[in-house]
Amino acid sequence: MNYISQIKPAEKLNLYRMALGFIINKFRWDLKSPARKSKRALENMKDRYKGKKLVILCNGPSLNAVDFDELKNSDIFTIGLNKINLLFDETDFRPNLIVSVNKLVINQNSEFFNSTDIEVILDSSAADTIAKRHNVNFIHSLPFQLKFAGDVSGSVCQGYTVTYVALQIAYHLGFKKVALIGCDHNFVTQGSANMTVVAGDVDPNHFSSKYFSDGVKWQLPDLPGSELHYKMAKEYYEANNREVVNCTVGGKLEIFNRMPLNQFLNE
Repeated sequence: MNYISQIKPAEKLNLYRMALGFIINKFRWDLKSPARKSKRALENMKDRYKGKKLVILCNGPSLNAVDFDELKNSDIFTIGLNKINLLFDETDFRPNLIVSVNKLVINQNSEFFNSTDIEVILDSSAADTIAKRHNVNFIHSLPFQLKFAGDVSGSVCQGYTVTYVALQIAYHLGFKKVALIGCDHNFVTQGSANMTVVAGDVDPNHFSSKYFSDGVKWQLPDLPGSELHYKMAKEYYEANNREVVNCTVGGKLEIFNRMPLNQFLNE
């Protein structure tokens, strides 16, 4: 099975019908109470950390090479992604904020999202399954790509990776310099981009062998699509006198300038 057979694309595309569907989807979301609460919260977060530094914790295997004691003691703001909580049995480090936008991932990790006291930003599609609490906010995703939102209180583009969403949120929060760690940009499992597959017994693609395992469904990455959006993020940051650097140990992402994490934390 390939991705085309999964999505069953229409033979004829109707732009007016598609545009109307986008508008109706956004209108329905805006009418919901979680949307209004989240919009106010996101507006209040705008530029809250203006000029400061941030580390985004991606979920590649190289995350296991990070010195989390050093990261914790630095007091630098951190954003964890998706199932970063699988790391919590190994360290007492905790991110300041967790972001997740993939529906499959959110459903698989719903028990954690419904119980954690850490600030969480989730895709609006999760608003019917994740409890509405003070530390949980929702963000609306547009159904198309190739946009960068410097203000995420409206909508964002997912850019084929939650890391891109986190970069938009980081910009919204005002951070001037952002570091990526654990962004290996390399997957052992092969197949059509965005195709939904069934996981094996262990996961070789993430920092935890339990990340996608034991038959759960997950979507294969779109690495070229992600790269295109990473380039957009780089240009947007640099056009506004900000910077994204890659502090990942190894990996195959070469779009952002590389820097050792220790140097980023201490410069």
